[in-house]
Amino acid sequence: MSDAVLSESRRRRTFAIISHPDAGKTTLTEKFLLYAGALNEAGAVHARAGRRAATSDWMEMEQKRGISITSTALSFEFRGHQLNLLDTPGHRDFSEDTYRVLAAVDAVVMVLDSAKGIEPQTLKLFEVCRSRNLPVITFLNKYDRPGREPLELLDEIESQIGLRPTPATWPVGISGDFRGVVDRRTGEFTRFTRTTRGSAIAPEELVDPEQAAAEEGRAWGHAMDEIGLLDAVEAHVDMPSFLAGESTPVFVGSALTNFGVRHLLDAVIDLAPAPPPQVDLEGAERPLEVDCSAFVFKVQANMDRSHRDRIAFVRICSGRFERGMVLTCERTGKPFATKYASTVFGAERSTVEEAFPGDVVGLVNATGLNIGDTLWESTQVEFPPIPRFAPEVFATARPLDTGKVKQFRKGLAQLDEEGVVQVLRDPQMGDAAPILAAVGQLQFDVFADRLDVEFNAPSEILSAPYDAIRFTDESSSKRLREIGGIRILQRGDGRLVALFESRYRLQRLENDEPELVLDHIIAG
Repeated sequence: MSDAVLSESRRRRTFAIISHPDAGKTTLTEKFLLYAGALNEAGAVHARAGRRAATSDWMEMEQKRGISITSTALSFEFRGHQLNLLDTPGHRDFSEDTYRVLAAVDAVVMVLDSAKGIEPQTLKLFEVCRSRNLPVITFLNKYDRPGREPLELLDEIESQIGLRPTPATWPVGISGDFRGVVDRRTGEFTRFTRTTRGSAIAPEELVDPEQAAAEEGRAWGHAMDEIGLLDAVEAHVDMPSFLAGESTPVFVGSALTNFGVRHLLDAVIDLAPAPPPQVDLEGAERPLEVDCSAFVFKVQANMDRSHRDRIAFVRICSGRFERGMVLTCERTGKPFATKYASTVFGAERSTVEEAFPGDVVGLVNATGLNIGDTLWESTQVEFPPIPRFAPEVFATARPLDTGKVKQFRKGLAQLDEEGVVQVLRDPQMGDAAPILAAVGQLQFDVFADRLDVEFNAPSEILSAPYDAIRFTDESSSKRLREIGGIRILQRGDGRLVALFESRYRLQRLENDEPELVLDHIIAG
């Protein structure tokens, strides 16, 4: 059994795609599926007339707005390997969902718009990658459009995020006049041909360097000069520094027209690591070959509206998972039957009979499982919890129809458990006057939309006058309640928080009464 587990885990590649909004992440996700044969024809990123929405964007609001809101797990085969791709939201307002997903992957593909380079959200997401020591593969996207010089983009990657870029492929032709790429590892030149809207795999023509020099002329000569500079500074793909999070292999292309997609997909298999042993709460590595263990990194309700389901997405950490096996939830000590286990392909799902380290399994009807929970088969283990981001915006919520209070409360509890927003309650008032806390305003839009569509509880969301939040304790809360402009509430996990209407008041308290517990909420 242990040999089979190790063999299967070596076939796995579990990775996420991160990017700034509009850098092409969702498009690249669909093109990966196209090249792997999981799609016959790539869909459009935006839900336009006559076209379907992107496979990974299953939520109605995502399809309307053309943005990714929820993280999605997609599993598919390519070159004899099992690829588990976790698509993530690009918008900064959903960075907490992205953070949870990055806790479940072993590598990251970072997509940069060749015209824009490093953007603020790219920096924030990369800091999360660095905190997790995740290897990063970089894809310079949209090179078929006018943009910046690739050498300039390499300098920006190194100066702003501290990764040494090591180009694996290099473009021939300026940005906007893309002829193809040279694979620096083999010297091969691949010329690409456009397909209609990138709906099919782009034909690839391998061209002899001498022929390419004659046919591409000055574009070829310019590319060779740049490659010579890269060789001179020894900017070669280096596995030890890549796996250590010190360098990033760089690929160039255009996801929309399929330029360079195959090279990048090959790199995920050839460069990204197989699942390593997971480190438990005590800092010890749990061997891959021991009995089954997993942790919950995402909870999603109502993916299937007709059944009002609740799915807990778990990352298998060790052993062989078998459908129907009973696992113990470490937090509650209660057994959990896995009769309804699924692999997920966007909103579509199919029953999974077995899974191995690195795989993502959706446990249906997962009442009682929360984000961060550890599951184990026979040998007890607890993996570190997944921290939550410090909220930056706050709001109040109330049902517009007083006859829908029951539905409102049900939706409130469910969306809090999913991490769509953090619901803060007054311990003495319960759900009577909840405060919503979020990283960004769009989270409130999603919250209101899902309350309406999924729970039939149209609600009014109004901005709340709070500027800061801190953890506190029972003793300190007694003093804080005596001061105006401060409200003491409780998170879903039971921790007390203090909301401040004025940052100045908070700073004064921290200086004047340092004995009070006012701890920052830090994800890390």
